[in-house]
Amino acid sequence: MIVGYARVSTQEQSLDAQIEELKSAGCERVFAEKESGAKSNRPALGKMMAQLTHGDVVVVTRLDRLARSTRDLFNTLGGLAEAGVGFRSLKEASVDTTTSHGRLVLGVLTTIGEFERDLIRSRMTDGRKRAVANGVRFGRKKKLTHFQRQEALARLDAGETQSVIAKTYGVDRATISRLQAT
Repeated sequence: MIVGYARVSTQEQSLDAQIEELKSAGCERVFAEKESGAKSNRPALGKMMAQLTHGDVVVVTRLDRLARSTRDLFNTLGGLAEAGVGFRSLKEASVDTTTSHGRLVLGVLTTIGEFERDLIRSRMTDGRKRAVANGVRFGRKKKLTHFQRQEALARLDAGETQSVIAKTYGVDRATISRLQAT
């Protein structure tokens, strides 16, 4: 069965053009929704994925209708491939896993995507190392100054409760509790 998937990001947008295009492309059933592509939990997409069977072909008008990021696209296409489901994009005609040429193109795109992710990861790691070398401290800013931490520890030693001390500094009791662990 040829199954279409149509999506727009906002309620004000219309799905009509996509649905018409998918039906013209031979889709026997079209799943459509008005959801942001950034959402990982899209009801119509989930319903479609659950109903697909081996040999079905999913068709979209454009790749960005199925996924917002390269990683999301490859994960979704990987799930389709594992289920024995083909995939076709009408606008990006070279992305068609029902043909050997389309699988080749997708393989090349997947490799480029992995390469891109590795480059980004490498740049981020290098950037973090440079930042640390330049004295940048990562993580959340401490809620109490050094003086406040020392004062709070002294008050704890004097017998005050964590709750009372926490209230005076406007922090949670757990913040004071963690001071004792360090």
